[in-house]
Amino acid sequence: MVTLLSIIALGFFLGMRHATDPDHVIAVTTIVSRQRSIRHAVLIGVLWGLGHTITILVVGSAIIMFGLVIPPRLGLTMELSVGLMLILLGILNLSGILRWITVTVTPQESERHSHPHRHGDYVHSHPHGHHPEKHGHAENANLVGWMDQTFGELGFYQVVRPLAVGIVHGLAGSAAVALLVLTTIRVPSWAVLYLLVFGIGTVAGMMLITAAIAVPFTFSENRFVRLNRGLGVVSGLVSLAFGFFIVYQMGFVNGLFTHNPNWVPR
Repeated sequence: MVTLLSIIALGFFLGMRHATDPDHVIAVTTIVSRQRSIRHAVLIGVLWGLGHTITILVVGSAIIMFGLVIPPRLGLTMELSVGLMLILLGILNLSGILRWITVTVTPQESERHSHPHRHGDYVHSHPHGHHPEKHGHAENANLVGWMDQTFGELGFYQVVRPLAVGIVHGLAGSAAVALLVLTTIRVPSWAVLYLLVFGIGTVAGMMLITAAIAVPFTFSENRFVRLNRGLGVVSGLVSLAFGFFIVYQMGFVNGLFTHNPNWVPR
């Protein structure tokens, strides 16, 4: 039991540390730079962590349980996808397309009106709109109402984007995590449990990171407009530069674009 508890604790804290990897932080910074709410930034961290955990758990479990072997060229391609994703995020951020998409697909305020509204046997009137988040009473009184209010404000695109980015990051790192687990944990079921706890730790770590990143953007939005725009531009440039660096490393240094690919999961 002590050994299992140690594995769980180790997996959780290593997962939190894994969230601080530079490519992870740069990617979520590029996304969070367009957010104006710390709460929404934290939700982005959760969604990124969930996407990352899904891939780590699926691919890692396949490696552990079935002895799946990933060829070097495929492994390099998975890591190259992270670089391409960072380049795309940087371009979208710098071009202003991210802001346009956010404004376009995020539900906007609609005309509000009053009409009778039933709660069980009780009928009353209050201002009402027809978007999930537009109600004149507390929607967070139940779980469904809270989810409608929170994710309705984020918009479909803003929900899918960090989830997809997390999946790509998990795809690039799943082999390294699984192979590391195999060298230290011999019981397959315990190894899969470690991956799950590792993913939970990554979610927790990314929640803290996105909250911290959102603070300067939220603080400077109205007080220091130029600084706020500058921070957004810097995040886009860093994402673009780091993306090109990863593409160069995977494609030329590690040989993906040559006949002799050399891939060491890490």
